[in-house]
Amino acid sequence: MIKIGLIGGLGSIGKQTLNVVRRHSDKFKIVSLATGRATKEFFDAVNEFSPMVATAESLLENPIKKEGTDFYFGRDAYLNAVIKEADVLIISVVGFIGLKAVLKGLETNKRIALANKECLVCGGDIIMKKAKENGVTIIPIDSEHSAIFQALSFDVNRKYKNLILTASGGAFRDKSREELVGVKAKDALKHPNWDMGAKITIDSATMVNKGFEFIEAKHLFNAKNDQIKVVLHRESIIHSMVEFEDNAILAQLSYPSMEIPISLALTYPERVTGDVGSLDFTKLGTLTFEELKEGRYPCFDIVKLCAEYGRGYPLVVNASNEVLVKAFLEDKIAFLDIEKYLKKTIDSFSGKNFSSFEEMEELDLLIREKTTKIIEA
Repeated sequence: MIKIGLIGGLGSIGKQTLNVVRRHSDKFKIVSLATGRATKEFFDAVNEFSPMVATAESLLENPIKKEGTDFYFGRDAYLNAVIKEADVLIISVVGFIGLKAVLKGLETNKRIALANKECLVCGGDIIMKKAKENGVTIIPIDSEHSAIFQALSFDVNRKYKNLILTASGGAFRDKSREELVGVKAKDALKHPNWDMGAKITIDSATMVNKGFEFIEAKHLFNAKNDQIKVVLHRESIIHSMVEFEDNAILAQLSYPSMEIPISLALTYPERVTGDVGSLDFTKLGTLTFEELKEGRYPCFDIVKLCAEYGRGYPLVVNASNEVLVKAFLEDKIAFLDIEKYLKKTIDSFSGKNFSSFEEMEELDLLIREKTTKIIEA
């Protein structure tokens, strides 16, 4: 029985994780569950899975009781779900706050299944260093990095020539720059292939998401910038590829679903049956690939440049982007304002190296305040 600590239990990844656990209740058990809001869905999940620890950000006046479950409520309550009883911690909470959970998880010497992009974007050097020191295995849940992990035969130290990340292009992949003027959040949330949370779906439309995956690949697979290629692949059937020294390329294919990387992160190197259908190549049709031209997705170019700069720039671009995506979802700014204000924030920064998480947290807050002022101005 594999015991799971699920941090971010009712987001897109969290819900699919619970589906995997339901399907294989003889193999998995949820021992801790952390979510954002204390909704009915949260309490239904607690009643169904009976975790040892359940947390929510929402504060409740009346304490909730369930035999065998300890409840915690408040802003940092989710950290209480990082418990030593878990065999594997799934970190799927969105944003910079996921970094705290990962750093605490590294202290438990447990396997970490990572679905939070932002923590590696902001603190990848620190995380990978601590993981190595503590002997902790970090398994990627992102479909792209899971595909690379599989193509490398689960060996992140295996020699390769290039990593090839595939990108769907997001909701606006067929729109011209002129057609992007005036698009709304509801339009950006209509991803053609994937069913994801709001923040990551907007990031897919701007291609910030692919920029973050570029940075993730650097840290997870010790890749140089020029070893990471990105191609547009509309069908989202090939999730990413690895090119080796002899120019042979291995790819992982499946219909778009996060259940494969989730279940694999829990059981690797073994696999379990899933709910994703088998590919029928006779009915699949043509798989297409296009060059990702510079300037087509300015946000991707900005994030990639920050990856090359280092020195705190990835943290800055993440903090600013989180504020801008929230503002766009609330109709406070236009879609094209995201790239404009992102560049303005980056241009105001001159680089900084970190020696502690507290310094990172301080800069994160500063950039959020600066971006908010840019929006208000």
